[in-house]
Amino acid sequence: MIVRVEKFHADSFHELERRAKRIPWDEYLTKGSRVQFRVTCRKSRLYHSDAVAERLAESIIKRVGVIDVANAGAKVTDEEEQHVAVDAPSQLFIVRLSHDECTISADSSGSLLHRRGYREASGKAPLRETLAAAMVLSSGWDQRSPLVDPFCGSGTIAIEAALMARRIPPGLRRNFAFQQWPGYQEAAWRQLKAEATKSSLPGLTGALMASDRDDGVVRLAIENAARAGVLEDIQFRSKPISAFEPSPEPGFVVTNPPYGVRVGERVGLRNLYAQLGNVLRKKARGYTVAVLSADKTLERIMAIPLTEVLRTRNGGIPVRLLEGRVEP
Repeated sequence: MIVRVEKFHADSFHELERRAKRIPWDEYLTKGSRVQFRVTCRKSRLYHSDAVAERLAESIIKRVGVIDVANAGAKVTDEEEQHVAVDAPSQLFIVRLSHDECTISADSSGSLLHRRGYREASGKAPLRETLAAAMVLSSGWDQRSPLVDPFCGSGTIAIEAALMARRIPPGLRRNFAFQQWPGYQEAAWRQLKAEATKSSLPGLTGALMASDRDDGVVRLAIENAARAGVLEDIQFRSKPISAFEPSPEPGFVVTNPPYGVRVGERVGLRNLYAQLGNVLRKKARGYTVAVLSADKTLERIMAIPLTEVLRTRNGGIPVRLLEGRVEP
């Protein structure tokens, strides 16, 4: 989440420097702070991102004191900008110059918001927490019916569903960049977290089940659920899709099955998707199914009528969330 710091017209470095002097940098930084700039310049007379970052850094030094500047003016594409994370403890300023209008914003989050703080361990192809939450929401899960993930990996879908149903704020167990700002009020923040914790529900009314054939990733999923505080809400099992046994009560299957990005990998997954479709038709009648897919051929092999409900990317791979209902 970003906070608007300042917006002004600047078609010369002289104008940029003059306006930058007026910015209250000391509301976001203290002497010795580590600062990072992400600068984009489009259709502006000031087109050199490094030079823009250097001028802003100079204005910060004059107002705050000595700082540590990292990656000044780093150029990123629109796609990269969605995934760039500030891993070191630094304050990121996002600077956009468009048609000579300069907009400066401060990143109040630090690490990307999909990093909830509970997933210290993950499998080979982890699903972003925010995407997992979007899958649960898009499925239409009523938070009372059973929800099953037969390809749970590190447990992200089940954990996000549990957090959602129990009304636990997803960022409750992580730190944010604004906590390093000089005006940060720790007592007020603690009170807000205490109120959020108090409003959370003690448990679930529906069953959450997550399984995977890989014993190792199931152990990771259990560790992640414990860190998220929802371990008691999820039934984890180590078993293949052939042993899939959902609750007899109709519910929801929300899952992210493996999808290969190379031709050979896709060929090897045909049997898996065929088996998934067979198992769902046999054992999950009346269930709503939400599947994340990157391959239309594999989708068709499932032989279940599915409709696209959203498109996005997962790990840079274009994916679609498909939803349908298994006939009773």
